[in-house]
Amino acid sequence: MEELKHVTIFTDGGSLGNPGPGGYAAIVEYKDRRRELSQGYRLTTNNRMELMAAITGLSALKERCKVTLYTDSQYLVNGIMKGWAKRWQSKGWMRNKTEKAENVDLWEKLLGLIAYHEVEFKWVRGHAGHTENEMCDQLCKQAAQAPNLLEDTGYRRA
Repeated sequence: MEELKHVTIFTDGGSLGNPGPGGYAAIVEYKDRRRELSQGYRLTTNNRMELMAAITGLSALKERCKVTLYTDSQYLVNGIMKGWAKRWQSKGWMRNKTEKAENVDLWEKLLGLIAYHEVEFKWVRGHAGHTENEMCDQLCKQAAQAPNLLEDTGYRRA
C-alpha cells in the first residue's frame, strides 16, 4: 500500500454582494512548503467561490495525496460530508423533485478530485482568529477587488 503525502489546505471564498464581484483563496501546505493561490471574478456567488477555493487547492496537487482541508463554509463541508452532492448527482442533479441543484459544474469537479485524493473536510468558524482562515479571507477579498477580474463562466443568473 502506497504511503501518501499528507497535505493541509486552508480555503475561503466570498463575494462582495451575493451575487457580486468575488474571490477565492487556498493555502496549500506540505512540510515546510506553502503556496498561496487566489483569483477574483466579476460576477459570482459566495458558494461558488467557496467551491472554487477547494477545487483550486486540490487541483494544485501534482500527485495523489492525503488531504486535510479546512474551510469556514458549511455548504462545502455538508455538501461532501453529509453526502448532499453525491445524492444530487445520483438524482440527475436535482435537490428534490422540483428544485435543481446549484453549482453543478463545480460540484462535479470537486467530486472528481475527492474521488482521486483522500480528503477530510474540517469546518472552522470564520472570522474567529484562525490564522490561515483569516489569511484566506484577506486574500479572497483582495482578489475580488483586483483589476481585470475574470468571468465566472459557470455562473448562471436565476
